[in-house]
Formats: sequence, structure tokens, C-alpha cells
Amino acid sequence: MKDKSSIINIAKQTIEMESKAIFNLSSLITDDFAEATQLIYNSKGRVIITGIGKSAIIANKIVATLNSTGTPAIFMHAADAIHGDLGLILKDDVVICISKSGNTPEIKVLIPLIKSANNKMIAITGNKDSFLGQQANYILNTYVEKEACPNNLAPTTSTTAQLVMGDALAVSLLELRGFSSNDFAKYHPGGALGKKLYLRVQDISSVNEKPKVSPTTNIKDIIVEITEKMLGVTAVVEDDKIIGIITDGDLRRMLSKVDDFSNLSAKDIMSTNPKHIKSEAMAIDALDLMEVNGISQLLVEKNGKYAGVVHLHDLIKEGII
Repeated sequence: MKDKSSIINIAKQTIEMESKAIFNLSSLITDDFAEATQLIYNSKGRVIITGIGKSAIIANKIVATLNSTGTPAIFMHAADAIHGDLGLILKDDVVICISKSGNTPEIKVLIPLIKSANNKMIAITGNKDSFLGQQANYILNTYVEKEACPNNLAPTTSTTAQLVMGDALAVSLLELRGFSSNDFAKYHPGGALGKKLYLRVQDISSVNEKPKVSPTTNIKDIIVEITEKMLGVTAVVEDDKIIGIITDGDLRRMLSKVDDFSNLSAKDIMSTNPKHIKSEAMAIDALDLMEVNGISQLLVEKNGKYAGVVHLHDLIKEGII
């Protein structure tokens, strides 16, 4: 049994071997890559990506990346294609075929069928002289010298190279399309990632209580307002405009300094020029502002008027953090 040190060395060697193979990919990028990217960009159809074995798994990931960045893509398993799924391919579709060797039996059967329909074909292969390489219109070369597997058998380095080539293709297409963060949000409306891209402050603050007092409100009523609204803070408002803020921390500090607060009012203990944010700002910007200033609440303004409170706990609950 290998000791911890040996296991760590194996892991490091695997990572180093794969990183070298990825670095070498940049030297394999040719005009074929640029022309294949332009072909997909100008196509009126979809991208059909096929493969078998581990390459099929990589194909699925590339499909997911393309779909999420504005390029419609569909996965077609190479084995299923020759048993009916070939009907997925429409006349304007571009086909990407992924195979390390480029000579598997399924690929050899599939390629002539694709070519007979006159669809353009892009090969992602580690063997440009293979059957696939010779038949494809464009070759994206993913040659690797050796698999990370000590027996040079299990697809490891080769599938990593395929994955990286797919990412390079997706990012190139993303750039050509001018795909923005707003576009990204449209394709990722769910989960924390989507919320970071589309959730605005008003989406959160609008469902919260709206604690506020006037400059002349007494301490007792301030405590009641902060307690009832359960946000640990109240705005001090005059003519619908924010003039100050009182937090539960302000109250504790005030109570530790004075014995008689019966004559005190909001204007005596409030902090002026409080940090605030516009209601239409992104929720992620609210988080950044809180982190920079070391605070857990922000007052919200809309059209120059007090509009509510956004709390750090709201951002945590929404998965922004």
C-alpha cells in the first residue's frame, strides 16, 4: 500500500502532465480553428456534437457550455446515431465529432452518413491522419503525447484536452456574439449564479418591512420601531428623504453612556450621511458595499426618496453569498 507521500506525488504528477498537455494545445491551434468557429457563428442551424465512450461525456459538457453562452447545441451519441438518432441532424446543422483515435468502428460508420447529407463536419481528434481527420472539413487537433494513466490506457489527458478545446471554441463564439453578462443572466435565471446577474436590490427590499422615524421621534418609539420591523435598524426620514440612520448598536452605545434618555430624540443619536444604495442597483453591488464598509444593512433609495432596507441576511437567504 502506498503511503501519503506517494499518493500526493501521484496526484501532482497527474496534474503536471495534464497541464503540459493543455499548454501544448495552443501550438496546435491553426486556421482550421478560426474557420470552424466562423462556420458555426454564421450557421443558420445548430451544433450537433457526437462521440462515444469518454468522448461522449466530454461532448455533453461542451453542448452544455455552448447552450449557456448563446450557441444552440445538441448531443448525439455516436452509437445511437446509427440506430435512428441520425434524424436529429437538420440540413443547416454543423456536426462536431469527438474521438481521440478518430478510427473507432462507430465513427467510421457514422461519418459517411453525415457527409452524405452534406453537413459540414468539425473533428476534435488527437489523430489528424485518422479516418475522422481525413473526412472532416476542419480539424481541431487535441493530440497528447501520453495519458496520465500509468498504463497509457484510461482516457485522462486526452479527454482534458478535448474539454479545453471545447471551452476555447465556446469562448471564441461568445466573443464573436458579443455575449454580455445580461445575456448570460437570461440563460441562467436559476440558482445563485443567475441571481447575481439579475437580482436587484428592490427585489429584496420590497418584501421587507420599512422602518422609519422622524428626527423628533423619542427613544422609546425608536426602540419599538426597530424591534417590530426586525431589521436591526431604522431610517431617520424627513420629507421622504433619508437624513440619518439608527442601528440597534447605536441604541446600545447610547444606553451605556446615559442614564436618562427621556429628553433624547432620533436627531440626537442618529448617524448622518448613512450608506445607502439605489433600488435599481444589483443585489451583488449591495453585498460589495456592505463588505467594503463592514456593515450588515443598507438603506434603499428610489428616485431620491427612502424606499426601505436591504439586510445581509436577505443576501444570504437568496444565495448571493
